[in-house]
Amino acid sequence: MMNLAVLRRIASTVLLAGACAGILLTGVQQLQVSRIILQAEVYEEAAAAKAHEQAHEQAHAAATPAAGAAAEAHEHEHEGDEWEPANGFERTAYTVLANISMAIGFGLFLAAAIVISGKQVTWRSGLLWGVAGYLVFFVAPSLGLPPEVPGTMAAPLHARQLWWVMAAGMTAAGLGLGVYARHWALKLLGAVLLIVPHLIGAPHPAVHGGAAPEELAQAFIHATALANGLFWLTLGGLIGYFYKKFA
Repeated sequence: MMNLAVLRRIASTVLLAGACAGILLTGVQQLQVSRIILQAEVYEEAAAAKAHEQAHEQAHAAATPAAGAAAEAHEHEHEGDEWEPANGFERTAYTVLANISMAIGFGLFLAAAIVISGKQVTWRSGLLWGVAGYLVFFVAPSLGLPPEVPGTMAAPLHARQLWWVMAAGMTAAGLGLGVYARHWALKLLGAVLLIVPHLIGAPHPAVHGGAAPEELAQAFIHATALANGLFWLTLGGLIGYFYKKFA
């Protein structure tokens, strides 16, 4: 019965905190992040249109059956682009759902860590857990793979995902050992884990660059860092508040 009560407490805490934090994140994103993305998409579409036009010109210049087939395949490739939500209400609604789902998922990590630690938690200590989440899931991975605007050249997705998981996992383990371990050797191991992913290095493309100007890419990094910082502080504080409230 005790385990069931704890699970209900965690579920109620995570659902409420995740919903509030996800809605807040969406609101913050609408102020800066989304505007930058829309601007970057304009550059991305312009670059794609230019590349498409150049491909047509090359195909006509070659004037061979093979070139014609390649051009036709290129046409079909563009015609078969994946569906995307329309700008405006539809896109915002999908963003809200995605952010709430993400917040609930990250909230489960925080709630599990709080339960495992066995420490009493309030909204104030919850803020510290939020800072830890920010360091683990955003700051550490961003040191190697900073947030990218649409149209930025990047390494293969699979390689980036593996490095991201490694960076987040080792950072979480390193912080945990640094805070909770008593023996100096374990604390030293925690410090080593913090730097290992960055010594290995994140995967990057052979050629760097993108369709959007560098100033826009830098603005996106700063706006995303701010939005994620507010998100994690809110999520941690609310989890601490609701977890104590439902005790």
